[in-house]
Amino acid sequence: MKIGLLTGFGWGSPPDLIATTGQLAEQAGVHSLWAPEHVVFFENHDSRYPYSEDGKVPGRPQGVLDPFSALTFLAAHTSRIRLGTGICLVPQRNPVYTARMVADVDYLSGGRFDFGVGIGWQREEFEALDVPWERRAARTRDYLEVMKHLWSDPVPAFEGEFYSLPECVHGPKPVQKPHPPIFFGGESEPALRRVAEVGQGWFGFDLGPEELAPHLKSLDAALGRAGRKRADLQIFVSPYMRPIDRDMVKRYQDLDVDQVITPLFARDRAQVERQLEALPL
Repeated sequence: MKIGLLTGFGWGSPPDLIATTGQLAEQAGVHSLWAPEHVVFFENHDSRYPYSEDGKVPGRPQGVLDPFSALTFLAAHTSRIRLGTGICLVPQRNPVYTARMVADVDYLSGGRFDFGVGIGWQREEFEALDVPWERRAARTRDYLEVMKHLWSDPVPAFEGEFYSLPECVHGPKPVQKPHPPIFFGGESEPALRRVAEVGQGWFGFDLGPEELAPHLKSLDAALGRAGRKRADLQIFVSPYMRPIDRDMVKRYQDLDVDQVITPLFARDRAQVERQLEALPL
C-alpha cells in the first residue's frame, strides 16, 4: 500500500522547512505529497465546508501557498516522490494558464505530477474571483478538455460552451503521455460520475474504511454506465483527521485502495520527523 501526505504550506512554513519536509518524506518512503488550493479564506461564510460538523474550515486558516508554486519548489528539492494538487479548483482558473502550470510542474519534476481536481465548495471564493458559481461542474469539464488539447496536440484548438481556444502553439508538453493523470475529488453521486466519465482516478476525502465501501459501490455503478471498470482507475483515499495504523491500511487494501493520503502539518523539522516515524510505511 502506498502512503501519501497532504500538506498545507503557508505563512507558518519557512521555505527551508518545506524543502526539508519533501526530502525527509522521500527518504522515509512516502509515495506522494499533495498541496491544497484556496486563494482566499473568509472569517465568516455561508457556504458549508463539507468535511466538518459545523461547516467551517478547521483551525481558522490564514492562507496556503498556491499549489503549483509549492509543488514546483518541492520538485526542485526532491527526485522521486510524486507531487499532486489536492485539489486544484479548476473552474476558478483560466484553463490555458492552468494547463501551462500542470505541464511545467510535470516537466520540471521529470513526470512526477498528479493532477487532483475539483469543482469547489465555497461560493464566496468564486465571487471574490469574479467567476460564476453556477454550472461550475460543466465549466470544469470544458476547461479540462481545453487542457487536454493543449497538452497533447501539436497545434491545439478548442471550441466549447465555456471557452474558445484558437489554434496556437503550447509547450513544453508534459512528460507523462498523453497527460498527467487526472484525479477527481468529491464524494457525491455527480462527483463519482465525473470520475467514471473523465478521470484516471478518484481522490476520496474524509472516508474511513467503513464509509468507503458504499461510495465504491456507487463508483462501480457509474463506471459500468460509462463502459469502464474499477481496474481502469486508481483509488486514492484520505482518512483526513483519523489516525492511520497498519490495521486501517490493511482494511483499505482489502477494498482495493491504491494509496492512503494522510495530513502532515508541522512547524519544525522535529515535528515532521515524529509524524513520519508514526506512519505505517
